[in-house]
Amino acid sequence: MRKTHVMIGAALLSTSLALSGCNTNKNNNAATPAPAQNTNENKPSTTPGKVTGTSFKNFGTYGFDLKNTRHVPYKEVTAANVKDLGVIWSADLKELDKDVKNGNQCYPVFVDGIVYITTAGNQVFAFDGATGSQIWHWKPSAEQAATFSKSGIIANRGVAVGEGKVFMLTVDNQIVSLDQKTGKLIKMVPISESIKGVTLENGYYETTAPVYYKGNIYIGSSGGDNGIRGFVNAYKASDLSPAWASPFYTVPPKGQDWLANSKFQGGGAVWNPPAIDEETGIMYFAVGNPAPDFYGESRPGDNPHTDSVVAVDAATGKLIWAKQEISHDLWDYDAAASPMILNATVKGKQQKIVVQGGKSGQWYAWDAKTGAVVWDGVPFAKIDHPKPTPEGVTVYPGVLGGENYAPETYDPATNYVLIPGVEQGAVIKSAKSQTEASTPDMPGAAAFGTTTSAPANDVPFGTITAMDVNTGEKAYQIKTKDPMRGGFTSTTTGLAFYGELDGKINALDIKNGKVIWTFQTTGSSIQAAPAIFVVDDKQYMAFTSGGPKPKVFVFGIGGDKTQGKAGTAEDTNAHQKK
Repeated sequence: MRKTHVMIGAALLSTSLALSGCNTNKNNNAATPAPAQNTNENKPSTTPGKVTGTSFKNFGTYGFDLKNTRHVPYKEVTAANVKDLGVIWSADLKELDKDVKNGNQCYPVFVDGIVYITTAGNQVFAFDGATGSQIWHWKPSAEQAATFSKSGIIANRGVAVGEGKVFMLTVDNQIVSLDQKTGKLIKMVPISESIKGVTLENGYYETTAPVYYKGNIYIGSSGGDNGIRGFVNAYKASDLSPAWASPFYTVPPKGQDWLANSKFQGGGAVWNPPAIDEETGIMYFAVGNPAPDFYGESRPGDNPHTDSVVAVDAATGKLIWAKQEISHDLWDYDAAASPMILNATVKGKQQKIVVQGGKSGQWYAWDAKTGAVVWDGVPFAKIDHPKPTPEGVTVYPGVLGGENYAPETYDPATNYVLIPGVEQGAVIKSAKSQTEASTPDMPGAAAFGTTTSAPANDVPFGTITAMDVNTGEKAYQIKTKDPMRGGFTSTTTGLAFYGELDGKINALDIKNGKVIWTFQTTGSSIQAAPAIFVVDDKQYMAFTSGGPKPKVFVFGIGGDKTQGKAGTAEDTNAHQKK
């Protein structure tokens, strides 16, 4: 092993302490002692980790900024020297804790010297960003983790940091607050205490990263395919009590509008982080599909607010505007990915807009203040949306998109938005009746109506589309070997970084779409974009990878250039990413 490439390993012991007050489950109330930086990857140590840097430029939230542009102003890595990037340090998360589950969709966050990484099963690791020394580690109790399988999907996309705390949502619908310096559990609160019925048994679960803004934590929920009633809510970071008078529900209650005769709550999950305009206090979020997915007889009409981008007052949750991408969706075409807020040149003039690419394979832009349409459904994928039948129809895109949860990025120099695309069809068979669209194990569970499969001889691939915000037209589009599942992070030096399902990491020249650097990691199934940050004037880039051996890789100029072998993409079903 080269000295520049430190693999952090060693089994860690943790203590499970009783959680007071807010929950009856037993949970790990204290973070695990951290192993010291050690080039002997199998030798354990209990020496506490410490932050080594003295000056930091952060990647402090899911989208870098609250606008979700994922565009950093850091300048050390350029097209001229990107070839000199190598691995500064890496961590095999299963070597750090045997209970780490397969897969990883974590979008790293870096604040004041520390990189925060979550696992699919809601463990949190805090690493020194420059050295990889573990600062602390928190995990839920075995009893709590054992319940996660009820969701059918176990995933987590990261944390929020604010007021000296680290916030995470657990699969079993709880909000966790940890001490930012020590990892000690401060509080864990079930969402069901403030929103009745938000439980695994009712089809709800959490995969998204929360967002911190002005003293509040903002959350949504997964489970739209299970027929849950989608919502967004705000909680006070100080004590995790509700900050709004009531949640914002994306579908009406039973007995109203299109749900009058339906046993289902209607779907409309908000399963990725919102964007927040700090100048206006407006929050924008994307809403998923109605349920049952492919059987629309029980939900006539447009099914408002589903497959939509919605703007609300971040302080109160009051509706400002809502724009629907797909009305009466029959294809599981969520507006899944987080919206972006841009100050961009549009039709030759500066305008503040909100943009979002849907699973439908179409890209949209609206005026941020009024919701007026700027660009309406610009296609970036193959589109063929026949109405599902009991015999089955082939649709493009399939239920994975289009654009799934993977985030876009915006480059002000070119005025381009980069869209991560999935070119993959699906065969959809609709239910013949409401009874066939129903399942007995939970209200609305798997209410797809009824099945999907892959078209014969269909070979999935991905695309990177550069959308010119000024004209609303594609500047270019390139093909990638695998569907784009992770999204982008871009730099002011004109580069966009992204990972692939075989474990490769790439740098794209944004102005022309040429891939100018590729690095094969020893990981696989990269399904998240990197955090790019600076410690003591040196630029770093943190990626997570998934598969059977989830890992963290942190790159920098002068790191180890030893590459691995191509990994294998995880086998995923059509709805796994919610």
